[in-house]
Amino acid sequence: MNGKKGIGIIDISGVLISSDIIYERFCCDLEKCKGQCCVEGDAGAPVTPDEIMEIENVLDVVFNDLSEQAQEVIVSQGVAYTDKDGELVTSIVGGRDCVFTCYDDIEMNGVKVKGCCLCRLEKAYRDGLSSFCKPASCALYPIRVKTFNGGLVGLNYNRWNICDCAREKGRQLNIPVYRFLREPLIKRFGEEWYRELENVAAQLLSEK
Repeated sequence: MNGKKGIGIIDISGVLISSDIIYERFCCDLEKCKGQCCVEGDAGAPVTPDEIMEIENVLDVVFNDLSEQAQEVIVSQGVAYTDKDGELVTSIVGGRDCVFTCYDDIEMNGVKVKGCCLCRLEKAYRDGLSSFCKPASCALYPIRVKTFNGGLVGLNYNRWNICDCAREKGRQLNIPVYRFLREPLIKRFGEEWYRELENVAAQLLSEK
């Protein structure tokens, strides 16, 4: 069933999405949060076995740019581990930072943002040194992907207090979550699927 709406759940070609993904507004504000989603929390970013293989394939490209502590963690336990919930996640340093995080100054809208948390994997990709950007869970945040028995996929909107500034900016610019994440959603589910999501969203928003 395509575009079928349930109680807070919408079926888009077999992918169940939370209606919050359509109704909520979101736009990352690195000037304020400085990438804290990469370091807050008690576990790394969720990864799939295929993504672990891709990370391992490009590890030589980024390894020397990682901190000494991150290198030691990777050597001792690898690029990922199984967390307390039984999920595969990227390895972390000191119970906090993902091993692939780095801190640097960036310029946004003519303003220099100091000490912003960035991803070494993504930096290598954008510099043309790697074909792998970053785990889908990072690219799709604040959407979390859940795969159920039988292959059914669900998309939930994750509300985290460190992203309050992103919700405020999203409201100011009137950017729904699904529009903010257009590129990673297309990469994960395809352009046809995303067009269907747009059509369903337009219909639902017109009814509000």
